[in-house]
Amino acid sequence: MTSGDGLLAADLIGVAVFAASGASAGIAKRLDLFGVAFVGFVAALGGGILRDLVIGSVPPLAFADWRYAVTAVAAALLVFWLHPQLTRWRRPVLLLDASGLGLFTVTGTIKALDAGVPPVGACLIGMLTAIGGGLARDLLTGEIPVVLQRDFYALAALSGAILVTILRETGIADPLSMGVSALLITGVRLVALYRRWSAPVAAP
Repeated sequence: MTSGDGLLAADLIGVAVFAASGASAGIAKRLDLFGVAFVGFVAALGGGILRDLVIGSVPPLAFADWRYAVTAVAAALLVFWLHPQLTRWRRPVLLLDASGLGLFTVTGTIKALDAGVPPVGACLIGMLTAIGGGLARDLLTGEIPVVLQRDFYALAALSGAILVTILRETGIADPLSMGVSALLITGVRLVALYRRWSAPVAAP
């Protein structure tokens, strides 16, 4: 498998897990079938659309490559039909969201670097790719976006984007190292949730 195939696979896996995260949030809000599929689609592809527009890749892959839209909708519908077997929503949503955060941070940063974006800009684009879908999901389901709260969310993505950029700039950008980077980002996010890490807030 080539590096391009690996990047595509990681991207589609990220799409699937973020779509499942969005669908889970939609079901928890008692949305209908279309609403669940729509929230899943936006959660999965919102960050990627933003990334592609910023780097000048138009039309965005979400519209140019049918596999992205089909993967997002299929994952959302699968969660919709299987939700009676899932009794607790908070943990699945958080796990899926953390997994999507890791995968999209890696793929977003790599695509920005491939497009010729300087390292600092690539890190920011990688972070935006990872948090864009979750931001849209929370807004659509009437929640305060996680990224705007004290949770260690955007910082986890930004830290991961910096790691990916450093590895890429030093010539260590094989699929294995990128996969490990995604796992590290996911792990940091989950540990932050467990340990209740947060960014500082202003004193009242």
